[in-house]
Amino acid sequence: MKTLLRFLKPYKLQTFGVLIALGVNLAGVLLVPTILANMINIGVSSRDFGFILNQGGFMLVAAVVSGAGAFACSYFCADLVTKVGRDIRNAVYDASLAFSGGDFEKFGTGSMITRTLNDVNVIQMAISITVQMILPVPFAMVIGIALAWSVDYQMGMMLLAFVAVVAVIALLSVKKAARIFQRLQRFIDRMNVRLRESITGVRVIRAFGKEASEQESLDEAFSDYATNAIRVNWIFATFDCSAFFIMNIAEVAILWLGGNRVGAHAMEIASISACVEYAMMILFFIMMAQIGALMLPRALVCIERCREVIEHAPSIADGELESLPERASATPADAGNAPAREVLGEVVAHFGNASFRFADADEDTLHHINFLCRRGTTTAIIGPTGSGKSTIAKLLLRFHDATDGSVSLCGTDVRELTQHALREHISYVPQKAWLFSGTIADNLRYGAPDATDEELWHAIDVAQSGFVRELPEGLGHRVAQGGTNFSGGQRQRLSIARALVKKADLYIFDDSFSALDFKTDAALRHALAEEVADAAVLIIAQRINTILSADQIVVLKDGCIQGLGTHEELMRTCEAYREIARSQLRAEELEALMEDSAAKGGERK
Repeated sequence: MKTLLRFLKPYKLQTFGVLIALGVNLAGVLLVPTILANMINIGVSSRDFGFILNQGGFMLVAAVVSGAGAFACSYFCADLVTKVGRDIRNAVYDASLAFSGGDFEKFGTGSMITRTLNDVNVIQMAISITVQMILPVPFAMVIGIALAWSVDYQMGMMLLAFVAVVAVIALLSVKKAARIFQRLQRFIDRMNVRLRESITGVRVIRAFGKEASEQESLDEAFSDYATNAIRVNWIFATFDCSAFFIMNIAEVAILWLGGNRVGAHAMEIASISACVEYAMMILFFIMMAQIGALMLPRALVCIERCREVIEHAPSIADGELESLPERASATPADAGNAPAREVLGEVVAHFGNASFRFADADEDTLHHINFLCRRGTTTAIIGPTGSGKSTIAKLLLRFHDATDGSVSLCGTDVRELTQHALREHISYVPQKAWLFSGTIADNLRYGAPDATDEELWHAIDVAQSGFVRELPEGLGHRVAQGGTNFSGGQRQRLSIARALVKKADLYIFDDSFSALDFKTDAALRHALAEEVADAAVLIIAQRINTILSADQIVVLKDGCIQGLGTHEELMRTCEAYREIARSQLRAEELEALMEDSAAKGGERK
């Protein structure tokens, strides 16, 4: 509840205005039966036409004021819940931006979608229902029973008894339905996960002919939700029938008791209709409130789920430094009188005995990683699938933090920097090439908003993306979400071009050449060597051909460094590297490489 009040606080005046409008609406609704009773009891019995007209005028004013109050209440309430929903969604989204990979995995994509969309919708509906259907109940009950009591105390007592019975049934219904509603949100999470899997994996499902089994799995997920939703509807139906039955019994009882009281001259005949109106309005409000109250437990669950995201403390917190020390961030362009060799040899990235373990893992994924990435050199990482290659890139970007040891950028521990400052100095090409909807120019300027068209075309040429020049709109060509209107190789080259547009101290290419043919791969690496000659380059690769010319190759296996050196050195000293070479190269290529490595080793001796 504190979370909801936090989002309502900026709109205190509007909330107060909604309550005032609600009060005006209720006052008008409850005055009409009283005016009607006076019109009949006094005006009709005394045949005073002027009094009837006068009371009719009051009734018309009360109806108009009540209608205006209802309209104002609905309008301002709708505006209020829209603003509160917008603020909650923004808060959930802003909080998720600070999450590390582990934090996001804790909640899951399906659950985050539900929390951002469905949960906030439920909260908005609950606020609206509370204001328009639940808040009027206590006022209507107190005022209605008091007015009935003022007519005749026996009528007031009977009305109080009927209201108490309906209220007890409503509370029991809410209590029973609340437990079911608490489960419904988890079922929605599950449906989201299953739907996303089926949609994103539809090609795999069709390729393996598993449509029937996927249909069964989806049916199971939807059936669980439907079963519980039907149970809630049964509770609704039972209460509705009970409430309508009690309302009709109350109406008969009021007419019967009212007739007796009129016969005893204890009350006037028109007062019976006023009491009936009071009873019907009170019981109607209780019924409406019961329907709304069934939404409250579900809304409380949704508020709690949003609160978990908003108040979740990210496992990776920003450091205090908003920029790298001036000396450490110097590049050849601004290094002044520093010798070129000294600047080019500067250590950009350093893994100092770094180890990493996922939160839910029993053992480390990376063990005691030690290597340097120097400016003007290319470092490559190769190893079997699952050896931890991409995790190294994520440690540099602080998607995860090392659980032991240190990771440094330009001599500064990455944990001392804000995440924004850290990533300003790194340009990253992810393993899965992803493009955003918009134009090619929009995508290329993602890391450098002020880049000129000339700079974009230069990056495109370096990334061997000449196909862009053949497009009718060129840089203005539209890109579908995810870049689905381009092939895998085209997406990868555009992702590389996007990284090159941003000037950085460290360029990370996470298996970014896998979708390229060997000729394009070689041409791209040749152009890349000149383009990023003043920065450090880290290439994570599966193909050995991609890293043959690297200044330093790190061989990973089971999270441990098995070898470190140039291609020639590793061919002579690292068995794990030779196994990779044997698995990828033809026999004659391997034999030539072995002879070349031996010859170069002899020359060094």
